Amino acid sequence: MNKELLLSLGDRIVKIDRGGPESRVGKILAVEDDHLTVLTEDDGVVYYNTHHIKSLTDNAKEEMEFDFEVPEDFEFIRAKDFKGVLENLRFTWVQINRGGPEMLEGVLYEINDDFVAIVAHEEVIRLSMFHIRNISYGNKVEKTKSEE
Repeated sequence: MNKELLLSLGDRIVKIDRGGPESRVGKILAVEDDHLTVLTEDDGVVYYNTHHIKSLTDNAKEEMEFDFEVPEDFEFIRAKDFKGVLENLRFTWVQINRGGPEMLEGVLYEINDDFVAIVAHEEVIRLSMFHIRNISYGNKVEKTKSEE
């Protein structure tokens, strides 16, 4: 995806991918050269590697469900590139590739140019950097009683 296109959608509600396990609706929080930061209702902050985004649907008629307000002081990890996001998440419980058979959960242990290592249960899993579509770490906005 082109960074200029993504910047034009900044601070908007979008649907990433048309369907399937990776598809999510959320508010764009930040756009960088190689990744997009999106706040989703169920998954919290999700960082998408833009190389793997197949489509973006703009919420032009505001019909996509996104039923909460983002607080002005909401904080999330920012980095100039996707690898920087991963480095900031070192030793944090993360979920990689939100859905489908390639989903991983565990503590992000090692990051280098070729792969990341995740400690999950009693295993160390190495995943190629190229195959990381997205990552999240559980930073969510808590709904108020009136929004629930």
